[in-house]
Amino acid sequence: MLLVLRQTWPLLLGIMLLMVGNGMQGTLLGIRGKIEGIDTFYMSLVMSAYFAGFLFGSRMVPEMIGRVGHVRVFAALGSLISAVLVLYAAFPNWPSWVLMRVLIGFSFSGVYITAESWLNAGATNETRGQALSLYMIMQMIGIVAAQALLNVGDPAGYLLFVIPSVLVSLSFTPILLSASPAPAFETIQRMTFKRLWEASPLGMVGIFLLGGIFSAMFGMASVWGTAEGLSVKEISAFVAAIYVGGMVLQYPIGWVSDRMDRRKVIAVTALLGGVVTALVFLLSPPFWVVLIAATLIGGVANPLYSLLIAYTNDYLDNSDMASASAGLMFTNGVGAVTGPLVTGWLMGVMGPGGFFFYIAVLCLGIAGYAAWRMTRREALSVDEAGSYTVLSPTATAVAVEAVLEYAQEEAEAAAEAEAEAEKGARNDAA
Repeated sequence: MLLVLRQTWPLLLGIMLLMVGNGMQGTLLGIRGKIEGIDTFYMSLVMSAYFAGFLFGSRMVPEMIGRVGHVRVFAALGSLISAVLVLYAAFPNWPSWVLMRVLIGFSFSGVYITAESWLNAGATNETRGQALSLYMIMQMIGIVAAQALLNVGDPAGYLLFVIPSVLVSLSFTPILLSASPAPAFETIQRMTFKRLWEASPLGMVGIFLLGGIFSAMFGMASVWGTAEGLSVKEISAFVAAIYVGGMVLQYPIGWVSDRMDRRKVIAVTALLGGVVTALVFLLSPPFWVVLIAATLIGGVANPLYSLLIAYTNDYLDNSDMASASAGLMFTNGVGAVTGPLVTGWLMGVMGPGGFFFYIAVLCLGIAGYAAWRMTRREALSVDEAGSYTVLSPTATAVAVEAVLEYAQEEAEAAAEAEAEAEKGARNDAA
């Protein structure tokens, strides 16, 4: 792990700084929106715009890279991000923010695709797993650190917009000055929705609903916090708790899912998230209880993403996994665009509690649909199912494909080793 870190630290450092900048701007806008007197529904439009831009970027940026290359796209989109982060404070009104959020979502999608391409191209078969794990860890560290930085300035001022702009600008320095050459890039084709549905109705329905959950949690959390009258410190702690929970519970839930029917794990995990969120909505507990709930909600939502992709891939050939994952990510992105919009509307109708109500309904919807699907299809045996791989909802199709390829190679190596061991045992017996 230390060897991989020494070889890839410029890229990983750049990724962490990018995530700090991105994590700050999302939470900060929700807080600043309240200060500027922007209505909750209009803020939901602002938050939804990022996910729309990210979705557009995932489709358009690969073509841009094919035309002008990684370095030019990376530098151009990075400059756009830095400019937009400063301009938020210069034009504090929701129409301007909607436009800038579309631009920044588009740009972040592009820089993630480029950075993940560099990381994957620079890794070998022996180091790819460790490199991808470090990549996921750096993403989480960056977002959690971003919440802490929100407490160093006044959200009504200019400083908190300048900090992420500077950090994003600095993030490109280690990446662009590293010795790694720009990698070759191949566009990943999406599998048709019909083929995806035939492979796994649960995968498609679950990933769509989960897109709404993620965008509500990460787009509207600060809007909910300001509506509840929380301080900046409390809001940043709430958002950080969601990410910490997601990082801590990924591996134990994944370990369990490799040893039983994955649908049961999906149903129970989603049910836990739905029950916890519903209790917060119904009981309005003190803030320290809400923090524990946020940790649990994030802890089940993040693994659900990996679980649903792994479950879908259990019913596909290895050659179809990358295209299926690209299709699932697009479906997730469509769900993400709707999340803040519905949450904002519910908060307008029900008050701040609409935030938790929406997440609870979607979690329970995933749990119920997973339970129903268990009555429609026989479970695969543990030996027939693939292995769980940790995936981040912020990762693009490039990282997902790399993770799946690595998991496939590891499974094939393990099968070969087991076959050799059985052959050796038979020879010894003879």
